[in-house]
Parts: sequence; structure tokens; C-alpha cells
Amino acid sequence: MDPIPSPPTTQQPQRARSMLAQLAHAAGILFILTLLTGVAYPLAITGIVRVTFPSASRGSLVVEGNKAIASRLIGQSFEDPKYFWGRLSATTPAPYNAQNSAGSNLGPTNPDLRKNAEARIAALRASDPDNHAAVPVDLVTASASGLDPHISPAAAEYQIARVARMRGLSPERVRELVRAHTEGRGFGVLGEARVNVVLLNLALDGMK
Repeated sequence: MDPIPSPPTTQQPQRARSMLAQLAHAAGILFILTLLTGVAYPLAITGIVRVTFPSASRGSLVVEGNKAIASRLIGQSFEDPKYFWGRLSATTPAPYNAQNSAGSNLGPTNPDLRKNAEARIAALRASDPDNHAAVPVDLVTASASGLDPHISPAAAEYQIARVARMRGLSPERVRELVRAHTEGRGFGVLGEARVNVVLLNLALDGMK
């Protein structure tokens, strides 16, 4: 004979109500934490940064008139010999594409790395045939982000004679401008000295 099913007990509805209460409690905590960490905290930090670091919080933009023409943090592609050239950029579909930051990811044995370096060296030699100095390595390689606006002081020094000649300026005057746009180590110990190519070229265009 089949066993006679036992009648439902009062414990089952109580368990169901307890489970629903726990779910409601968990959902309430999730909602509160979402408001705190996903809305209130970001808004508070954004407000504080906007007040304490107004330029950096807006992308460190360079504004001319009412128009943003550059960012101090993102490089631009310069190919005209009258400008200082920055590092190579591996971003697509165009160099220094801030929406597609990427390094070249080319290893030291990759033939494309050598090919890209040789192409840049040839361009540098063609733009300044009388310069027989060794080309600084940062002028023939891409940065990890593909957006770096900086080059080393040595890379800037390598280009001073060409830029001065193309603009009809004395090398020393251009060198002074390079010094003015050379940034030291962060907090005196982090990183290396560097030159912001974007700001340097904007300053060159602004010279009378």
C-alpha cells in the first residue's frame, strides 16, 4: 500500500515567509549600497575634484578662445618638419586616437618592430640630412598607451636644429623653449624628465 501523505504543517508557510523576508532584506541592502557606491560616492568625488583640480578633472584641456584645441595628456601626430615629432602611435584607425588606446605589442624579435623603426629613422634623416647623430630610441618606438604626448629631452635636442632651420629661428631660442616645456620627475623621484611635444609645438606656433 502507498503511504498516506502527511497533512501540510504550519511550518511550510512560515518558511516561505521567512525566505521572502530575507530576499526583501537583501534587495534593500543592495539598493542602498547601489545608491551609496554607484551614485552618491561618484558624485561626491566628482564634485570635490571639480573644485580642487578643475583643469585635470576636465581632461587637462588646452583652450584657445572658446575652443578646446588639445589635451596636455594626449599626443598629436606631427609630420611637418617645422614641428617637433612625438613618439610613434599604434592606435587605430589613426595615430593618437584617444578612443582606442593601445600599444603596438610588438616583441623584440618581431620584424614589424624593426620595419617601423627603420621607416621612422628614414623619415627623420630625410627631414634633416645634415644630422648624423644617433636617433633616440623613443622617437622610433610606440608607447604602451599609444597616446603619450612626451618625448625625452634627448629626443627634443635631436630635433632642435631642424625645427630652428625650418622656422628661421636660432637653435638657442628653440632650445630655451624646449627647456621651458621640460617637466621634471614627479615629486622629484618618479619617472624621468620629459618634454610635452603638444605644448611645445603650440608654443612654437605662438611665437612672433
